[in-house]
Amino acid sequence: MNQSVIKALSLLDLFSPDKTELSLAEIAKLSELTKPTAYRLLSSLETCGFVSKVKYSEQDIRYRLGLKLLELGNMVLEQSELRKVALPFMKQLAESMDEAVHLVVVDGEEAVYIEKVDSKQPIRLFTSVGKRSPLHLGSASKLLLAYMNNPQKEQLIENMEFVSMTPNSITSAERLKEELDKILQNGYSISDGEQTLETIGLSLPIKDHTGAVVASLTISGMKSRFNKERMPILLEETEKAADLISRDLGYIKGR
Repeated sequence: MNQSVIKALSLLDLFSPDKTELSLAEIAKLSELTKPTAYRLLSSLETCGFVSKVKYSEQDIRYRLGLKLLELGNMVLEQSELRKVALPFMKQLAESMDEAVHLVVVDGEEAVYIEKVDSKQPIRLFTSVGKRSPLHLGSASKLLLAYMNNPQKEQLIENMEFVSMTPNSITSAERLKEELDKILQNGYSISDGEQTLETIGLSLPIKDHTGAVVASLTISGMKSRFNKERMPILLEETEKAADLISRDLGYIKGR
């Protein structure tokens, strides 16, 4: 691939939720490029709509990600068969249970949220499509890790950094492996305040026509609403939705 193209596209990775706008000097420093080179690459990206320039003053000019990326990202999501198949069932589940529902897949060493349907609850979780999560935290992440083949699973666990986000976070390989065995035995995954205290996530596997687990269907909300009386209903309804999505992806249960 053309090295100029690689360098230009690599500049897009410098932006993050904490760095939504960057000056030319900041971009040059972070990318270890000279200012003239960084400016030339940014100009090409700006022409294509991948970045846009914001001028606060003659001395304060900054760059941000362009709307072309949103357009392309939406095209990728729209073309996703999994997302198209899952969304109607996600909407039904979210409406019937009045809780947030997410569709989550694995991307490398992380889980990524590719679709969501919010609840109408006054107090609810804040999540967004594109959110990433380490594979040892959260019901969806753990479920996806549990259903991986053993060599891949072992490799990921061996290289894992056990970041702790709450006192309930899993912080050791031994505890994680115990949790993964439990998930495989039960057929579902639960997270109780592992990433955010006072929240619970419940995840069920979605399978494709080969029987492989390709995604997690997750329902989540405040701990006060996921009580002992309601949990069996949430589990039953989420399992039904996951089974229907799997069916429409070509999976034949019991095969």
